[in-house]
Parts: sequence; structure tokens; C-alpha cells
Amino acid sequence: MLTPELRSDILKIWNAFWTGGVSNPLAVIEQITYLLFIKRLDELQTVKENESNTLGTKVENPIYTKAQKELRWSTFKDMDPETMFQLFRKENGVFDFMKNYGSKDSAFGKFMKNANFMIPTPRLLANVVDMISGIDMKDRDTKGDVYEFLLSQIASAGQNGQFRTPRHIIKMMVTLMAPTPDDVVCDPSAGTCGFLVNAAEYVRHHHPKSFYNKKFLQHFNHDMFIGMEFDATMIRIGAMNMILHGIEEPYLKDVDALSEANNGFNEEATLVLANPPFTGSLDKEAVDASILKTVDSKKTELLFLALMLRGLKKGGRAAVIVPDGVLFGSSKAHKKIREELINKHKLEAVISMPSGVFKPYAGVSTGVLIFTKTTTGGTDKVWFYDMKADGYSLDDKRQPQGEEFGSFEELENLVSRHTKQAITYTDIPDVINRWRNKAKENNRLRTDKSFFVPVKDIIDNGYDLSMNRYKEVVHEEKVYEKPAVIIKSIKELDAERANALKELEKLLQ
Repeated sequence: MLTPELRSDILKIWNAFWTGGVSNPLAVIEQITYLLFIKRLDELQTVKENESNTLGTKVENPIYTKAQKELRWSTFKDMDPETMFQLFRKENGVFDFMKNYGSKDSAFGKFMKNANFMIPTPRLLANVVDMISGIDMKDRDTKGDVYEFLLSQIASAGQNGQFRTPRHIIKMMVTLMAPTPDDVVCDPSAGTCGFLVNAAEYVRHHHPKSFYNKKFLQHFNHDMFIGMEFDATMIRIGAMNMILHGIEEPYLKDVDALSEANNGFNEEATLVLANPPFTGSLDKEAVDASILKTVDSKKTELLFLALMLRGLKKGGRAAVIVPDGVLFGSSKAHKKIREELINKHKLEAVISMPSGVFKPYAGVSTGVLIFTKTTTGGTDKVWFYDMKADGYSLDDKRQPQGEEFGSFEELENLVSRHTKQAITYTDIPDVINRWRNKAKENNRLRTDKSFFVPVKDIIDNGYDLSMNRYKEVVHEEKVYEKPAVIIKSIKELDAERANALKELEKLLQ
């Protein structure tokens, strides 16, 4: 995790942009992203040069030629502000070099095509370059943490309507699904690619030996992660997020996932992790007909579930955040998608989350659906968990209520400690523990936080998946004193207070 000092340094960079006239949060992140990448290119070149000096050979595949020395971070960072500014803006200058880096067919090259340099003054550029130079970001983990912290400022800025999934919720979902080196992981509403980079970090943490295998590295860097996003700014940010997390050529599609343009997403992924948009309705004419065959609706949350079922390979799994309306909505389309998941595939879990998880920008109640694509059914019972706390206050401030976890190692430590001593400020370790030990869940009563519900009960309840439909609440009888006894006690207290007041008056005379 980032140290308080590093967080403070990053916020200084962020504030420098705001005071320098760049107030759009996404624009700020884009510009910082470009500078981080330019710095990274110089670091990579330095590594190549050090290797060649050690071996006494020529630099292999140099990033910069000798004639391009002035375009390197280590050179221009010491220039006066005006000279540096002009070097960025001129044709074939620093910014153009970055835009044209790598192959035109690469994710970075493709999405950088329409990138613009938006830092307005030499003074702001010089200040930010100086601040970034002073931050030690040599290792991949720190770069990733820095970028995640920058992305978190989108939410705190409260602009642009960007609906960012909290990283601790993403880590919980990724841990529940436990990606393997053989998986193909997809997020059809990728945004900043939070689910994808966390899936990659999970694999790094739990399967480190796989990274010595060349075949796996090819898979990891090119086709293990699939992201779809139609917003040009977000896909640039997402691409950089993945690159800064060590994924060299992320497979990202700049496409509306629900449109016919994405018709090729068919039995392609083995794991879907997503928080699809659920705030609007679409024109049916804009939606791929094959999706409408599964669920005839305009609701994006229902259409995305149908898309995921189409895009998963048989045996593929999914963990998806949905609004509560998907769990109990009474419309024909709502009921049909639930019937589809239960009757034709294997619905495994419904995790009900507290309504404040997405504050400050949304107070809607949500849940996580976990299911496996089978096409032949298989749902025999569904695991329900009633999550009441996620480790943060459920108001707009979202203040941490206990120990935070920034890495999968820290999360696993928290899970391990929970097996010995109950952790009360967050249910996340308990969710993971119970999910991993589902055999012990069979005998739990419906008064507990979690329990199994037979599929017959769900069908008998009209395929309703809301927690309140199945959870039983035990009401304890509270016995109060008779009114006469309570009145007598009040009189006695009044008499004691009067006597105490008289004694005080005597002392003051």
C-alpha cells in the first residue's frame, strides 16, 4: 500500500493541476498518465543501456536513438520551463514520440491516436515533472498503487458521472472467483480496467511460478484479459492502467459491448468479472439481436447478463454486481433472466451488499451474482450471504472503520486472522471464509448471515432472489417494568436531584 507520505506527494501533483487550470478529473488523470508513461520509457531505456554496458554489447531494440536524447525524461526534466514546454508541443517532440511509441496495432498505439497534450503553461508542466521526478516508482507494485490512488480521485471529485467500483469490493470478488493461469478473464464494461488488473495481480500473487513459463507470459500479456469500453477517454486510462500493472499488450475493444459490433464476443471467456452500468435504458435497435433473444428488455443490467452468458465458454464462471431490482423485479424480463440463470445454467450465490457501498455517488442497494454457464441447468441450491459491513462507513464520507487491505497478501492475512478471531468491522473475510468452506454451510439456519436455499424454494417463490424472501428474523421478547414502577423510579431520581441541589446551594453560601 502507499505510504501517507507518497499519498501526500500524489495529491500535491493533483492539486497542482487544479490550481494550474486543469479541473476535469479525467483530464488530470490522462495528463498524469502520459507523464508517467514517458518517465517509464526513459527507465526502460536506462535498463537496456545498463545491460549493454555490463555485457559490452550494443543496446538491443533501443527506445530512443542518440538523436532523440532530448526527448528522454532524464534530459528534459532539468530544462527551463519554457524550453521543456516547447519540446513537448513541437512536432516530433516528447508528446508525439509517446503517442507513436510501439506498433500502431497495439492497444496503447491504437487508443493514443486521439490523445491531446492539455497542460496549459510551462510553469505547470515544470512543477508536475519536478514532483513526479521526486517520487520513487521503480517497481511495478508502486506504479500500480499510484495509479489506483489517482483513479480513486475520480470518485472523490464527484464529476463526470464515473461509477468506479471500490477496490476492496473488486478484490473480494476476484478472491471468490480465484482466477487461474489458464483463464481468459473478461470485463464487458471495463472502465478503468479495475477488475482486469486485480485479476492479473491475483494470478501474480497466487501463481508466481507461472511467470517463468514463456507460453504463459505470451497468454498473460496478450490474450488473457479482455476489456470492452466505448468511452475513448476511459479506454485510454484503462489501457495505461493495465500497462502500468505489467500487462504489455492488453486486449481492449473500443466498442459498445451490447451492439452488433461486438457480435464476435461468443464463448470467448472462461471468467467474467464486472460491474455493468445499471442506470439507464437503451434503444432496442442499438442492441444485438442475439442478446434480445435471451432477454427482451431495454434495461442495461439485464442485457449485460445476457451478453455475459453468450460470451462465456461452457463451464465458464461469472461474478457480477447487479442492482437489487434484478433480484426481485417483477417484470417479464426480470423474471426471465432469473429463470435463465437458474434453469439453464448454475446459479451458485447471491451476496447482498449494504446500500452505502457505492456512496458518495450512488446509494442504490446492490448484490453480487455468482454463476456458471452450463446450458443444461444444474442449480440445486443457492448460497445466500447477508453482508452488512464492508470496512467503511456507509455514509458519503466512506471513512475506514478498521484495518484496510491494499494487496491480495494483506487480504489473505485478514482472512487467516478471521479464522482465529472474529473481525466485526467488515464482513469480507467472513464471506471469503464461508465461500471456501461451503460444506460447512449446509447446516446453517436461515437466521445466520449465510445459508443455502434449495432451488425448489426459489421456484416456489417465483424465482425471487432477494435476501429478505428467505432470511428468518428471530424477535426477542422485551419485558418492561409496569408504568407505576417506572413513575416511582422517576420520582426517586427527582428527589435525589433536589437534595443534591440543596447541598450545592449550602456549599455556595
